[in-house]
Amino acid sequence: MPHKMLKLSTLAILVAGASQASAAVYDIQQVNENSTLVDQPYPVQSDRALTYVSTGIESSGSDASCFTTDCTNNTYKVTGQALRGSQGKPLEETVAYNANEQHVNNESSLWNYCSYNLGYESCKDWAKREFFGVGYTDEQEWEQPGLGGLQKKSAAWIKGYSSNSQGLVDGTPVTSFASDSSKYDGSQKGNLGNFDGSAEESIDSTVNGVVGDFVYGITSSALFKNDHGNPRAFDKRGFVNAGGNDVSLDPVAAASPLVSNMGQTQANAGILFNDQLLVVGSSAYSPSFYGKDGNGNLRQDEDKLPNVEDILNTGTPTLDFNRFKTCATDSSTNLYANWECQFSTFANEAAFWLVDANGDVKPGSISTGSGDKRDGLAVIDRDNEDLSFQASAKSVALVNGLPLAAGYSTSNVRDDFYAMQAAYFKADNAGLTSWTRTFVPGLSIKPGDDRDFTYTIANAVNNQSMIVGDAKGNGEKPLRAYVYKIGDSNAQFLDKLVPNLFFKDSNSHASAVNNHDQVVGWVDTTNGTKVERKHRAFTYIAGDAQGVLASKKAWLLDDLINDGKQDSKANKYRIINATGINDAGVISATALYCESGYDNTSQNSYCGGGNEVEKYVSVKLVPKNTDATIQPREKQDDEPVKRSGGSLGILALTALGFIGFRRRK
Repeated sequence: MPHKMLKLSTLAILVAGASQASAAVYDIQQVNENSTLVDQPYPVQSDRALTYVSTGIESSGSDASCFTTDCTNNTYKVTGQALRGSQGKPLEETVAYNANEQHVNNESSLWNYCSYNLGYESCKDWAKREFFGVGYTDEQEWEQPGLGGLQKKSAAWIKGYSSNSQGLVDGTPVTSFASDSSKYDGSQKGNLGNFDGSAEESIDSTVNGVVGDFVYGITSSALFKNDHGNPRAFDKRGFVNAGGNDVSLDPVAAASPLVSNMGQTQANAGILFNDQLLVVGSSAYSPSFYGKDGNGNLRQDEDKLPNVEDILNTGTPTLDFNRFKTCATDSSTNLYANWECQFSTFANEAAFWLVDANGDVKPGSISTGSGDKRDGLAVIDRDNEDLSFQASAKSVALVNGLPLAAGYSTSNVRDDFYAMQAAYFKADNAGLTSWTRTFVPGLSIKPGDDRDFTYTIANAVNNQSMIVGDAKGNGEKPLRAYVYKIGDSNAQFLDKLVPNLFFKDSNSHASAVNNHDQVVGWVDTTNGTKVERKHRAFTYIAGDAQGVLASKKAWLLDDLINDGKQDSKANKYRIINATGINDAGVISATALYCESGYDNTSQNSYCGGGNEVEKYVSVKLVPKNTDATIQPREKQDDEPVKRSGGSLGILALTALGFIGFRRRK
């Protein structure tokens, strides 16, 4: 090993000396880090560094491409999130891990998900980390849990809670209506209890976008305190900050007290439409733990309520499914007197909200239908009480003056079972009173254990009707990124279009696409079975060439920031996930950061000989209006095996449905 490192270091010096006049394709700029999570109390390991991740980039409007004009001092904002530990159930997902059965509520269910869908030999450790938090003490996890974790949020009714995630714009924390007790307006608000000065420090949040003066994202409720426990008004809600007006995006269909008070919503993407913010996402419309199936019969799923022993390691207080049902069936029930109601799960529909500058909101459904049916399907699958209708809009663009949204909806696979399938939704009129849903062709779910996909999702759409997304292979089969142009016969997978980068059985995720059909995301860069693979951010040019980037080709962004110089700023970063790209070509991403610079310019270089702590940072990549030269990094024969574990590690496989944490990249 040492002699190979010596050869690589020598090579790096020679390459640097031979390329002094060359320039990278992108300049990398690190986003500020100002999260107040560092100031909040936490019982253990409070000296650990926060993890900063990006979620997107502000639109560039009609600005010229940075490939043709100097954008060095651009002001496009990067949205993101600071994380203190593992999330267990990521805030940004409508259903955790895109697992429609919604059974992820304890350590065992996390292990089951990992074992079946990811197949890691380390699933036991992965599940413990997601449940008890990063840095948990093995064999003493109940007494000495780590940072974050599902257990802490599940036990908040009894033990309280300190925030684990915080939404940011250019590194600056964003507060929402959830920090103001006067802006909770459910019909059972009077039952919530007290909102004291520390309530704000119990909120989890993320920011998903900035459009003009509007900021939008997803937040949890703060914890309140009453005679029964510490209730949250709801688990998650979309929010919009419209200048000085901070508003909640309430459920579109307030069909029951449970839905109107505790139903979840999400604000995933937004654009300006008729001088208002059109934000799209998902909205709860019915409980999914007790409801009507396709035959009109009431069905229940007791596995959606965890056992108290799995949350508190004790038998008291109890959690009872019969009390849980009253949350859905009895309109007189005090929803905030029963701990069970805090575990409510929902069927969700694709939805939109129009928000004006004064904070006035007009909601609407993208999924068709009402009552117990959406898009022709009942709340619960008639043959599988654990499967319910789920739909969400994850992106939106204007095409011929009308909104086009993309995401997923539920298909009833050959009348056998419900599955989440990639779909797009066209607004039929400017009033947005009706939408037409179409499944993306070539991504259909098939019945049987050997079927190709477990679920498929459309993550982004542009004004050229280009859609990008992912298809999760059944069981341990990989997640595969695809591109699709509306009107084509089928979606095309990137492992078929550019197999030199997207190798066979590699996992990949397409996050975003701009209006020039430039795609960004991440792809596996190591091949192995039963292990968490390392991955890196990529860009693929599905449309016309952008600067030196040729059409129909893909690159790792690590190669496009590389200037061949070991002592340069670029050699302090390795980019693991690209999350957004605007029409100027500016990319938001999450990167590994080595303060002293990596030992050489190779892709897998050590940081400080493997002894220096790497941080996870949010970055912005700006195209250079210069004669750039693409300089692929050396692969390095042996991947380093010695890494410092002092900071949180992030495996940003967001499309697989999780943000996992580990010590070694």
